[in-house]
Amino acid sequence: MSYQLFEEYKSETTSDLKENYYNILESVGEDPLRNGIVKTPERASKAMQFLTQGYNIDPTEILNSAMFDEEYHDTVIVKDIELYSLCEHHMLPFFGKAHIAYIPNGKIVGLSKLPRVVDVFARRLQVQERLTHDILECINQTLQPKGVAVVIEAQHMCMMMRGVQKQNSATTTSGFRGEFENISTRDEFLKLIEH
Repeated sequence: MSYQLFEEYKSETTSDLKENYYNILESVGEDPLRNGIVKTPERASKAMQFLTQGYNIDPTEILNSAMFDEEYHDTVIVKDIELYSLCEHHMLPFFGKAHIAYIPNGKIVGLSKLPRVVDVFARRLQVQERLTHDILECINQTLQPKGVAVVIEAQHMCMMMRGVQKQNSATTTSGFRGEFENISTRDEFLKLIEH
């Protein structure tokens, strides 16, 4: 049995995006009918739908699907969560890692759900600052923990490939709620995620 990749795309959206990508290729001086590029508008259309599928997913449902009663009162950390997103200013990728911590308040969540929440928000046109805030507030409002912390470290292709062209720069954003607003709790979290 051979491997088959199954992905579902809206035919109307695919058609609209395909036409737009065809026009972009033509506008930059490329021949959209050239052998190597003839299928690029369709491939790019499907890629864009995949990269922005977060608009169609409710992250609170993800957390609610695996929330459990548990009297655990210490910090839970999931670190080095890979993330890939598109900058809303240039639609170029930014990528890096998210680190998430929360202190339960009678409820815990399945550990795989936190990376899924990261993916939902990352698969939208974003800025890193809002991405950090969206993840933080989703976890805080849904789990209602004693505290939550999110740190994102990322590299931005819009800074690396164009504009300032700084290949070694990285951006770090953070957000803290509840007990993580206490300096000692925050410092413990930051120490635990150090590389």
